[in-house]
Amino acid sequence: MNAATRKRRPRPKPRKSAAPTPRANAQPAAARGRTWLVAGALLLLAAGASALLWPGRGDAGGHAAPAGGDPARSAQPQAAAPASSGPARLRVRVHARHPHDPQAFTQGLLWDHGQLFESTGRVGHSSLREVELATGRPLRQAPNAAGLFAEGLALVDGELFQLTWRDQRALVWDARSFQLLREIAYEGEGWGLCYDGHQLVMSDGSAFLYFRNRSTFAVERQLLVTRDGLPQRALNELECASGKVYANVWQSDEIVRIDPDDGVVDAVIDAAALLPDREGADVLNGIAFLPDSGRFLLTGKLWPTTFEVSFEPER
Repeated sequence: MNAATRKRRPRPKPRKSAAPTPRANAQPAAARGRTWLVAGALLLLAAGASALLWPGRGDAGGHAAPAGGDPARSAQPQAAAPASSGPARLRVRVHARHPHDPQAFTQGLLWDHGQLFESTGRVGHSSLREVELATGRPLRQAPNAAGLFAEGLALVDGELFQLTWRDQRALVWDARSFQLLREIAYEGEGWGLCYDGHQLVMSDGSAFLYFRNRSTFAVERQLLVTRDGLPQRALNELECASGKVYANVWQSDEIVRIDPDDGVVDAVIDAAALLPDREGADVLNGIAFLPDSGRFLLTGKLWPTTFEVSFEPER
């Protein structure tokens, strides 16, 4: 009840001097007046409390939630509640160094049963490659169409899915013959791609991951990635490994480890020590998991070296 309401509270009417004799079970008039006043006050208090707690139907601001539209485009990042403890801080420990083609603008990297596959980007230079790890030279190479800018790469049942940046086309290749099998259209930009054993996981440079059907490439789920309760943007090259999603953060030397159930970044890997001299090289980009050793291969765009590493707590 506000102040104005309290000021306007009606006073009980004065009792008449000659009131009729009340019935045996009748409530005195004064008591009835007091009862109605108390009941009215309680009703006003309840109404005010309801208005404060539920100002409108929909969100907390009284606006109804938007309906319809493409869920992959209409959802906006919302800050989540900060976790009680931040992500673990990890660093890279280098176990081996392998040559890498310094002309390869690495966009996607993956390892499968002793074979290293790489997707390289830039218009006029994009390609799909099988690379010899020991020498860095391409064993096989299939150039992309002249106007395409290739991006992330994933392997599903003998087929290589290769994204394109702004061409909105996924190219599907036969992993054995390097023959182009088909193309799949999608909306938006393509950045990173990996396969978690059930779905293809895709990034588009935002703070979202998109879980796509392995056959149709349709978006089946989208996930907001948060770090310390805030959206983690610029997610780039992806690697699915041991139930987690690893992502390069574009234009940084960080790799984030993401829980695919809730989108929380549970570890941040500092890889700045890998290539201190960046003359002629671009950003860190390229993650491949080696399941036999539990290690990872890391490289970057135009890097001369591919590093075989493990992730350890910071000292």
